[in-house]
Amino acid sequence: MSRSARRITATVLASGALLAAAALPATADGHGHGHGHGHDHGHGRGHSKPAPRSAVVLGKIQYDSPGRDNRSNRSLNGEWVTVTNTGRSSVNLRGWTLSDESHRTYRFDLRLAGRSSVRVHTGAGRDDSRDVYQDLRRHVWDNSDTATLRDAHGHKVDSKSWGRHHHGGRR
Repeated sequence: MSRSARRITATVLASGALLAAAALPATADGHGHGHGHGHDHGHGRGHSKPAPRSAVVLGKIQYDSPGRDNRSNRSLNGEWVTVTNTGRSSVNLRGWTLSDESHRTYRFDLRLAGRSSVRVHTGAGRDDSRDVYQDLRRHVWDNSDTATLRDAHGHKVDSKSWGRHHHGGRR
């Protein structure tokens, strides 16, 4: 009986170590830039059922389209959010969402290869492995906003804030 208990304890400890190692890329990927990282990503200890950590994170965000915001397709596609898979394995993003504070939401339908990124543009275009388009006719990202990435189960995976929400440091 005690040998079984030792085996179970060893298995649990080994599993915990593997989970901790697997979570490192999501928390130590070096892309922080101080945009909302370190704040509740939906997997904090205060939740009754924390979301699993993900290798998929928000990368660079171009919220202010270069040039004049004249609602042309070029201007709309000048604003975008990068979603990056920091892990080695591909991740099926089908059903994942990207939304702003006003709950304007883009729903993914793609598989993101390991160690790659996809840009989510606001305007119209032809989706491919590097760029997808929301096909909207109005700008989404305001000068003060928050981008939130959620998995297919609705768990918050990552978020970044800027403008009045970003006070020069980690949130």
